[in-house]
Amino acid sequence: MRKKFLPGFLKQTILIIPVVMVLGPLFYIVMGAFKTKVDYITNQAGLPKQFVLDNFRTLLTDGQMLMWFRNSIFVMAFSVVISVVISALAAYSFAKIRFKARDKIFNFIISLMVIPPIVMIIPIFVLATKTRLVNTYWSAILIYVGLMMPFNIYLLRNFFITIPQSLIDSAKIDGCNDMVVFLRIIIPLAKTALITLTVVSVLWVWNELLVALIFLQKKSLTTLMVGLVQYQGKYKINQPAMLAGVLVSLVPMLLIYLFGQRYFVRGLTAGALKGE
Repeated sequence: MRKKFLPGFLKQTILIIPVVMVLGPLFYIVMGAFKTKVDYITNQAGLPKQFVLDNFRTLLTDGQMLMWFRNSIFVMAFSVVISVVISALAAYSFAKIRFKARDKIFNFIISLMVIPPIVMIIPIFVLATKTRLVNTYWSAILIYVGLMMPFNIYLLRNFFITIPQSLIDSAKIDGCNDMVVFLRIIIPLAKTALITLTVVSVLWVWNELLVALIFLQKKSLTTLMVGLVQYQGKYKINQPAMLAGVLVSLVPMLLIYLFGQRYFVRGLTAGALKGE
């Protein structure tokens, strides 16, 4: 009995530890966002003595939070849409269309996944300065698209190669060209993978800080993550207001993740059982 109990107890303990590590900071943020400054100083980790909304009113009266949200949504929407569309077209080409040096080009693109983005920041910044893209939305959008595409192409290509070639050949016999096959056959079958890819891309762009901090230096272009960092410096003695801002930034992403959760595991494992 003891031999069976110990392994079960150890398994539960091992599972509980990551849950606490994930939910602990979230609990701290939620509780801190509804505390007064005095309550936060005297009781940082516990429940609020009284739930207050003053911190959220501070965010609204500050007048910048809505601008940060607007900028983040604009950059995120264009980055994700452009990246997913181009990646889907490229992945289909690598999976189903034969052309010279196809595998070499694909391997080169995938090799870019191992290069840390920080290594490329300086040359990209120099290029953006010469092309006058710094302090424009498109500087961040183009960089995000370039950084996301290797992983996006890799994931979608692995899914596309699992689609039977006979299905595509039948469509071509009926007179469909590659674009019609892509739009009417491939895209409907790839809905799960595309939704998963969109959710992952949205979460990454929304939470990204470094690129936005370097390439969007104008206050009118500040994104939400950069704004929260600056907000922390501006209100360093008002941590509850800072935590309220963090909580507000988490809500949209939690809703998006919950919406796409049922597609998430299926999308990430798509194409894992069959290779070319």
